[in-house]
Amino acid sequence: MSLFSVFGRWYRRKFSDPDAAMLLILLLLTAAVLVFWGGLIMPVLVAAVIAYLLDWPVNRLVNVGISRTLSCSVVMLLFVALTIMLVIGLLPTVSRQSVNLIQETPLIWQNAQAWFLRLPEKYPDYIQVYQITNLMESINEHLVDVGQQLLTASVSSIGNLAAVLVYMILVPLMVFFMLKDKLFFLDSISSLLPKERRLITQVGHEMNTQIANYIRGKVIEIIIVGTVSCIAFVLMDLRYAILLGILVGLSVLIPYIGAAVVTIPVAVVALFQWGVTPDFWYLMIAYAIIQALDGNLLVPLLFSEAVSLHPLYIIIAVLFFGGLWGFWGVFFAIPLATLVKAVITAWSDGTDEGTVSTVD
Repeated sequence: MSLFSVFGRWYRRKFSDPDAAMLLILLLLTAAVLVFWGGLIMPVLVAAVIAYLLDWPVNRLVNVGISRTLSCSVVMLLFVALTIMLVIGLLPTVSRQSVNLIQETPLIWQNAQAWFLRLPEKYPDYIQVYQITNLMESINEHLVDVGQQLLTASVSSIGNLAAVLVYMILVPLMVFFMLKDKLFFLDSISSLLPKERRLITQVGHEMNTQIANYIRGKVIEIIIVGTVSCIAFVLMDLRYAILLGILVGLSVLIPYIGAAVVTIPVAVVALFQWGVTPDFWYLMIAYAIIQALDGNLLVPLLFSEAVSLHPLYIIIAVLFFGGLWGFWGVFFAIPLATLVKAVITAWSDGTDEGTVSTVD
């Protein structure tokens, strides 16, 4: 039996059902739109994410008898006011600590170099001077490249200031209309779908709930982890406590990988401030407790469905979708992995039902 005949049998078994074929076509078209025009429709995607986040409080107000228009207006005003308060309250501190950390980075690296150069004296049988010298030269070259890239990015970001202003005006307007006219947009999308949409509807309902729960859960996780980290770092008198606490909170956007990456600046700053002392180890223990509680208590509570995915699948999804769509690919890695799982389940169920009906 040839490979083509095996593939043909598999294709007929999976896609002989028109509903399965329509689901495949819709997925391919959606992926093509995101790949080729994702940058153009990014404000719409950002607005959709915020609309998913705010839909829950809007529905709660509607359920108590308030009109949807008034509910959307109240929720949007509160959201904008809270965002402005956070920016005004945190931005000056974060900016100041970021500048101070950048200014002290050469001193931190100088101390690190001195520590590395002492290693051959402590371990002459294992480490040679030329090995440390070559390592230092390689790292210095990489640091120069990183510095040039940061400088280029900072210059190019000036040109993006207009885009930021557009986001500040257009995104809130789109969020308001998405919330206010939610049923109208859902009906419009439904009218565009083909008649063979049983599997599309099944996957769509499942993913609508999954994405809404995921966005709310991820925002709650960021707030809790970031707040607890800031409080712990401030109480332990760690330098750049607010900046590092916010970084720890944002690190939960990238499952597993984010926690590992953000450990480096936390450990480096603590080591530069205290050295290898009990204070350093107390901080690292507190940081490890925060990460353990997040991974073993908070995440299962907030993402009971998503964490059913194997960790290897989640990491692969982060790498794959992050490579395709950058930040938003990383942000939606878990719901996209859940989408793949839901599609596979729908196809399997659909073909099984079709097989049974054919036999009957």
